[in-house]
This record gives sequence, C-alpha cells and structure tokens, in this order.
Amino acid sequence: MATLFDHTIINGMHLRNRLVRSATWEGMCDVKGRPTGKLINCYRDLAKGGIGLIISGYGFISQEGKQLPGQMGIYTDDFASEMKSLTRAIHDERGKICIQLVHAGGQTDSANAGCRPLAPSEVRVAQFPELPQKLSKEDIARIVIAFGDAAKLAKAFGFDAIQLHGAHGYLINQFLSPLTNRRKDSYGGSIENRCRFLLEVYGNVRRMVGNDYPVMIKLNGTDFVDGGLRVEDAVYAATVLASEGIDAIEVSGGTSASGNKSPIRTKINKPEQEAYNLDQAKKIKAAVKCPVMVVGGYRSYKVADESIRDEGIDYIAMARPLIREPNLVQRWQQGDTSVAKCISCNGCFKPGLKEGGIYCVIDAKEKKKR
Repeated sequence: MATLFDHTIINGMHLRNRLVRSATWEGMCDVKGRPTGKLINCYRDLAKGGIGLIISGYGFISQEGKQLPGQMGIYTDDFASEMKSLTRAIHDERGKICIQLVHAGGQTDSANAGCRPLAPSEVRVAQFPELPQKLSKEDIARIVIAFGDAAKLAKAFGFDAIQLHGAHGYLINQFLSPLTNRRKDSYGGSIENRCRFLLEVYGNVRRMVGNDYPVMIKLNGTDFVDGGLRVEDAVYAATVLASEGIDAIEVSGGTSASGNKSPIRTKINKPEQEAYNLDQAKKIKAAVKCPVMVVGGYRSYKVADESIRDEGIDYIAMARPLIREPNLVQRWQQGDTSVAKCISCNGCFKPGLKEGGIYCVIDAKEKKKR
C-alpha cells in the first residue's frame, strides 16, 4: 500500500516522499527575472524541511509572457550563475527542484509584458486585465520555440525536471478553454484542435531535453467558470499527453475569474474543505498510467494520507502551508501530524508586491509578540 513517505522515481528522478511543493509566485527575483539570494534561501529552507520535490514559482519564457514583478525569468543564459547557485543549494540539502515554465498570454497587462498582451483570441473576459491581441500563427510558432529554449536552459542550469503551466488561465490553458479560444483555424474549435498548441509546446520541450529527463504539466481539471474548460476535455488532454510520454500530471483548477473556486481558496478550516481538486484528479488518474499529483487546499496529514492510500493519487502538492511552515513535511514525518498552521488568508502574497518577497504575515505578527 502506498504511503506519503514512500521513496519514488519519476523518469529517473528519485524523490524521498510523495509530498510536493506546488509552484507559487514568490516575488523574489529582480526586474529581469534573475533569482536573488532571498529566493535561494527560500528554496533551501524547503529542501531542509524534507519536501520531496520543489516546483519553482512560474518562470516566464519571454518578456511578453511575464505577469508580475519579482517573477522568475527563464529565457537567457545571463542568469546561469544565479540559477546554478539555486539548484546547487537544493541539491546540497538532498532536495530536488523542478522549474515551472509559463507564458501568461492574455492574463497579464502591458506594464508587465512590455507590449499589448497576446492571447489565442481577441476577447474580453473577466480573467484578462485588458483586451489582448490575437496570436498569429507566426507568434504561436515563436512561443513554441521559446518554451523549448527555456527547457534547454533549465536542464543546463541543473534543474531536475520541467513543469509546463497549463492551468489557472495562463496561455496553455487559454488555448484549451473554449471561453478564451474562439479561433476558427487549426488551433480552435474541437478539443483536438484546442490541444494543438499544448502538444506542440510539449513536443518541442521534449526534443530539447530528451526522453530521459522528467517533463510534467500542471493542468486544470476544470476552470470553474461558465464556458471554460470542462473535466471531460481535461481528461482528453491528459490522455493525449500521457500517450505522448508526459512524466506526471499535477491537477489543479480554477482561474482568477473563478470567484470562490479560484486556485487559492480562502478560509480552509475543516477537513471537508480540503482536497478541492481531488474529484477531477481521480477522473484524470483513471484515464492515464503516468503519476498524478493533486493540489488544492491540503492542510491535514490525514486527508493527504487518505488521498494516497485510498484514492490512488500518487503525489500531494501544497504551497501556502509551506510558506508558513517550510519544515511541515519533516514535522509530519517525525510524528507530529497536527494540521498545518496555514489559515488560508492569502496575506502572504501582499509582501511579495510591497517588500520583495512573500512570507506568512500571521507568523510574523506572532513572532513580534514573543
């Protein structure tokens, strides 16, 4: 029977347990996307805390795909020294690190992208800050190449794996969603056509890194918005990816326009509120043979353990609990299986904009009182 603390392997990458730090924006890179010492220390603490795999904050593959200040960039060899210092710091603590690659598409603004945002279609939807410009086929081909170039850099910098961001309303998800993809050409319409961009990106990334290097994806099980991606289409996309050799699928859900079903829901204070993407993950797991991860509100050891033991999920991913407690995994493994201290207030993200790095504001207040 599988347990949270099994040693596992994903395409040659050895992991010390089934717990994953899911990607989150940290705001700890310079204006160009270069990692800082603060980010390296953040990841080092996570590795020391016992997490099986760290997935980095989303790294933009080109300037036009950047969404937020302080976001990591993965588009130039100029960052080689800092990137290698980052991966080396993780490896020195016996950890593994996967870089997440993203293009924000229409889910950014001109100030951060440096140009009018690009998207599959020129549509006004709630998740887009401004009206984007429709991608031409030449633009699409250029972005596909950029994903591959970023993957090649990541492997050279010492990252152990790559994860494509195909969730939360970013560009890959925008192509998959009929709400944001209104195209009439070979990239729009049927789910087969809406998967075309994703498969071209994956194919080029795979060519750049080879078959013996882990390539994964974060995929929405559903967008939780009217007219958006449905679970049936997500299962189709997952099945096609699995047949093409994807090494693992992390299932999430929602976009910035999903209201109280957004990817980062608040007020999770009961076990029944946890694991809010588990149903979609189980449907995808039933359709594929590759490992499936699930993220979404995990706070309790018991709920995480049951998802592995009883529901057949391969990995549990968390982000916000590890901002407050980077040693949470170690604590659980040593026998203190009390619930994570995170109260799901999302206050941790405010310092990322104001102070150049996320942290738990509740924990900081408590420490000041001592």
